Amino acid sequence: MSQKPRKSFLERAQMILYRVEDSILVGLLMLMITLAVLQIFLRNLFETGIVWSDVLVRILVLWVGLAGAMVASRKGNHINIDIMERFLPERAKIVVNFVVELFTVFICAMVAFYSIQFVHMEFADGGMAFAKVPVWLCEAIIPFAFVVIAIRYVLLSIVNLKRIVKFRS
Repeated sequence: MSQKPRKSFLERAQMILYRVEDSILVGLLMLMITLAVLQIFLRNLFETGIVWSDVLVRILVLWVGLAGAMVASRKGNHINIDIMERFLPERAKIVVNFVVELFTVFICAMVAFYSIQFVHMEFADGGMAFAKVPVWLCEAIIPFAFVVIAIRYVLLSIVNLKRIVKFRS
């Protein structure tokens, strides 16, 4: 009977982080669905509703979308056009993936930078989204998500760079 090799501290930490991310994503999605369904029933059966529910559901759509993007970026599973990969040799595929990942890092870093400025402006403005929840807090997921995605693509590009160096040896 063979034993599985023990996972390193970093691998265990990564698995815990992934579970936390998955749980947050599922929780947000369940909250969004529950609020939407509850609002429908309250309006149709009791001719009432939760005043701030529609606003919160719209904000939750943003949060679910960006949390889903962070989860998809774990292993580079974002939407991409891979037509070139079908026709390129293995070494060229690795190089193209490396360049695409660096471009993704650049774009995500730019979006993160400008969205931090946007959230800061909203913070300074002091507007409220609903139920005394500030607008900036609802929008804070934008820079956070893009920073996480940029970091993940930096790590993916490092892995690909190692593959390029290994391929040359």
